Amino acid sequence: MNKRDLSVSMARANLVVLVFGIPIAVLQFALFSFLHRDTDLSLTWNSLIFLAVLIAGIVVHELIHGITWVIAGRKTWSSIKFGFQAATLTPYCHLKEPVEINAYRVGAFMPGFILGIVPFFISLAGGDTNLFWFSLVHTSAAGGDWLILWLIRNIQAGVLVEDHPSRAGCYILEGQV
Repeated sequence: MNKRDLSVSMARANLVVLVFGIPIAVLQFALFSFLHRDTDLSLTWNSLIFLAVLIAGIVVHELIHGITWVIAGRKTWSSIKFGFQAATLTPYCHLKEPVEINAYRVGAFMPGFILGIVPFFISLAGGDTNLFWFSLVHTSAAGGDWLILWLIRNIQAGVLVEDHPSRAGCYILEGQV
């Protein structure tokens, strides 16, 4: 079986996230500011609480990857590995077994959706600045996941993929077993 590599280094993924994440964050900020013109955009949580919530959110982000891959990919917890790449300051959840591409996509999408997009729209509806800042950070933090989804956008359903063990992305498994 051939493996086609659709991945980028974690360092490059972090750079791409920064380049594309800033305009998205500016757009989110502009939309929230427009809808809530009279709202003070300051955090009402103290810095220590906000930092603790953000760190907990990072852990939950990786857990969401794992939970989603276990459910959507019909995998066991033994197929999931959690870790931290110190060189790029990147936490990760790695799926150690091949999985169907759509299950992989769902697992890549869910943390940014649950921790970023959903809280952003709730913050827009309610004007909650703490939730807005939380959503802004977590939408940006999912940038590597958005990048992976972009890298695999042309892969058809049914194809098996293998999560790359050290880079952002995966191998496309091609050919006969």
